[in-house]
Amino acid sequence: MSFRQKDCRISLYSLRDEFSSSLHPIYHPPAESVTANYPLIMGIVNITPDSFYDGNQYNSVNQAIDRANEMVEAGVDIIDIGGESTRPGATAVGQNEEIDRVIPIIEQFSKINVHVSIDTSKAEVMKAAVRSGAHMINDVRALQDLEALNMAAELQVPVCLMHMQGEPRCMQSKPKYHNVVEDVLEFMRQRIKACETAGIKRELLCIDPGFGFGKTLAHNLELLNNLEKFSSLDLPVLAGLSRKSMLGAITSRPVDQRLASSLAVALIAMQKGARIIRVHDVAETSDVRQIFMALEKIAGHDN
Repeated sequence: MSFRQKDCRISLYSLRDEFSSSLHPIYHPPAESVTANYPLIMGIVNITPDSFYDGNQYNSVNQAIDRANEMVEAGVDIIDIGGESTRPGATAVGQNEEIDRVIPIIEQFSKINVHVSIDTSKAEVMKAAVRSGAHMINDVRALQDLEALNMAAELQVPVCLMHMQGEPRCMQSKPKYHNVVEDVLEFMRQRIKACETAGIKRELLCIDPGFGFGKTLAHNLELLNNLEKFSSLDLPVLAGLSRKSMLGAITSRPVDQRLASSLAVALIAMQKGARIIRVHDVAETSDVRQIFMALEKIAGHDN
C-alpha cells in the first residue's frame, strides 16, 4: 500500500516574514506558493467507532491510508487524525487506547507530502503524535489542561485552539451565553494570552470558534454570521461545520445527506475570512475553493 505524492504548497494568513519555513511549514510557504487568500482544506480522518459521521469506517491502517490517498488526490492540505470522538454525548477514551489508535496511522501518513494534525486534548498523545510525524495539534479544549499547555509549549508546533462550552458528554445541555460572539472572542483572548505566557509563540496559534460544541442552532448561526470578527485577533481562523447537526436542523436531512449544506457553509466561511476549512468531503470542497479563489482574483484580493 503506497501513498500518492502531492506537491503540497501551503499559504496561511499574512505570510509573516518572521516565520521560519523549516520550523513552521504549515504557516510559511515557499516563495512560489499561492497567496494568503488561499484557504487550506483540512480533511477529517477519525479512527473511532463512534464519531458522528465517519465513525468505524477506518478499522485498519490500510483503510485509513486509502482514505488519505483519496484526500491527497482531491487537494487536501492538512489531514486531521482523531482517536477520540468529541460528538455530543461521546464517552471519554483512555490515553493509551487513543495512542494505540492514532500512532500507526500517523506513522504511515508522515511518509506522504501532506501536513498531519493530531486532534487531541491529551499531553502524552500530543507528544507521541508529534514524535511520530504530526505537524500540528488541534485541541477542542484549547490547551486548558495544564499538562497539555506545557506539552504544546515544549513541542513548539502549530496549535489550533477551539472553544467548547462544557464537555462532550453534556455540552449540548442548555448552553447559554451573554453574547455568543463576544463571549467566544473573550475566551480566545484569554487562551491566546495563556499560551503566550506558557511560551508558545503567537505565530504558531490559530483559532476555531467551535461550531456545535456547546452551542444552540441560534448560537452557531450567530457565530457564522459574524465569523469575520474573529480575524480581529490577527490569527488564522479555522471553521469546522462539515455535516454537523446544525445543518440537519436547518435542512431536515440526515448526516449522510448534508453534502450540499456543508459546501454552502464552507463557502460562507471562506468569504468571511476562514483560513482553514475542516471537512469530510475534500474533493467537493476543493471545487468550492476554486470558485472562491476565482472570485478573489477578479476582485483583486489575491495580491
